[in-house]
Amino acid sequence: MRRGPLIALLLVGIALLAMLSLMSGRALVPFSAWLDPADPRWAIVFELRLPRTLLAIMIGAALGMSGAAMQGYTRNPLADPGILGVSSLAALGAVMTLYFGFTSGATWILPVAAVAGAVLSVFLLVALAGFTASVITFVLAGVILQSVAGSAVALALSLAPNPWAAQEIMNWLLGSLTDRSIQEVKLAAPFIAAGLLILWSTRRALDALSLGEASAASLGVNLPRTQLLIALGVGLATGASVAVSGIIGFVGLIVPHLIRWTTGATPGALLLPSALGGAALVLAGDTLMRLVPLAVEMKLGVAMSAIGGPFFLAMLIAMRRRTA
Repeated sequence: MRRGPLIALLLVGIALLAMLSLMSGRALVPFSAWLDPADPRWAIVFELRLPRTLLAIMIGAALGMSGAAMQGYTRNPLADPGILGVSSLAALGAVMTLYFGFTSGATWILPVAAVAGAVLSVFLLVALAGFTASVITFVLAGVILQSVAGSAVALALSLAPNPWAAQEIMNWLLGSLTDRSIQEVKLAAPFIAAGLLILWSTRRALDALSLGEASAASLGVNLPRTQLLIALGVGLATGASVAVSGIIGFVGLIVPHLIRWTTGATPGALLLPSALGGAALVLAGDTLMRLVPLAVEMKLGVAMSAIGGPFFLAMLIAMRRRTA
């Protein structure tokens, strides 16, 4: 499939899913109620469901493009903000602000702390694994970062000063878009937009890096600058996503692999379709969580892990067979 029709198809899919998201929930709200502010259901759509829909699109785009950029930069098909510990360190930054109560004075501290944790994790990942590391080395480096971040979060959870703080920390770990308002949209949008623009600016460098570091340098690619831009872009996009939703894993792993066969092996061409595919995946998952007839709504992060875990295992088995 050509890239233009693919992007158009994804945009149409996102629009249809967004309409379904605004309609769906405990109470089905028809389109006619959207046009009548006097209808009590109008507030349900535009004050409760619209922020949630916008966040699903933003977070899906951020995670999808971050995964595609990390896979292109590392030439590693298993690279993903969740698997390699980026989301975990971003969550640790957010949890620390909740634990010490810093957010009571200024709401902007939480996303800044999450972004700082995500940016730091990318630099640590490259430092631990090396620029030309193998798939196994990168996965092991990610496991190390996840273990350290998980231990720190578990410590904060066990030493939480009150049950409410512990509950807040658990909500960030499980990942959800429930009860989000337009304030979260305003909080995350600037960081995610900046991260996506930075990652988009690296598309030509990613294409050159697919030929190897030496070839990329001979083509005029500034490798340290590219590394810095990837770290900042992934950190801003992933950190802001974690700050408002918690950890939603595997989106950046699944989407690029589902779309890559339509765009070829060019990393730069994969960035925009992966962002749109990520938006569609998270939006579809969040809508489905509201339609499942359960007494308590399932957390979106749990559902994505249930999908991504088997997908990750299948990829590992396929890679093992190719290298056998």
